[in-house]
Amino acid sequence: MISVLIVDDHALFRAGLRSRLELEQDITSVGEAATAEEAVSKARSLQPDLVLLDLLLPGTSGHEAIPKLTKVSPGSRVLVVSSQAAPSSVRQALSAGAAGYVPKRASDQELVAAIRQVAAGEGYVDPDLGAKLVVPDRSAALEPLSERERDILQLLALGYTNQEIGRKRFISVRTVDTHRAHIMRKLGLETRAELVLFALANGLLGPS
Repeated sequence: MISVLIVDDHALFRAGLRSRLELEQDITSVGEAATAEEAVSKARSLQPDLVLLDLLLPGTSGHEAIPKLTKVSPGSRVLVVSSQAAPSSVRQALSAGAAGYVPKRASDQELVAAIRQVAAGEGYVDPDLGAKLVVPDRSAALEPLSERERDILQLLALGYTNQEIGRKRFISVRTVDTHRAHIMRKLGLETRAELVLFALANGLLGPS
């Protein structure tokens, strides 16, 4: 069961999220908070698997709260759910330690899928947001990768699953798994969140 702490300053939004999560058999809401300070306190006591975090909070911002949350609850992963869609906001949240980023306009199905993916130890960035994260030039850090590996890296960072990548590139899931393993080994990465940050820093999250 994935335990979730919901952090948002709007009570109606929190209630809506809680009601939606109650429909899932493998997800449960264990607490709510309206401010960053309250979120840190509850994360410390509840130790949730995942924190759903808004960024526009009164007082301390969500961006500032991310490292505090991961410090008091090291086992918790932070999934940002925000109306902010600027690339700088996404980059800042991921750099601060968030494992995923979903816009509030996203469907409930996308949010639930993102929760499961992030709780499983992977990262997630909404594909539409990821497509806006354009960095002009790729660095020399990409040199160890083949063109196909760069392509797979980009799709992984945009949030596509191995199955979806296989369908898009007409290759087997096993081949995608192999490419992914090679990418992670060549770049010295261990998690999908690290992969997303690497892609952001090296210009791979442009329009597909």
